[in-house]
Amino acid sequence: MANGQGSPETWVAVIKPGRMLFEMVGVDEEMAREAFRLASHKLPLSTKTVFRSEEL
Repeated sequence: MANGQGSPETWVAVIKPGRMLFEMVGVDEEMAREAFRLASHKLPLSTKTVFRSEEL
């Protein structure tokens, strides 16, 4: 690492160029699914919703 950079403290997700990632915290899964479903109708592209299987 170059000077001035600290050590990594958390895991990161590898996101390919041209993709968007949205995270939602503090709501139950049903409400999150509905929010993402409504938001996906506003986007001019196909979407995919993925849920984490375990809490950190």
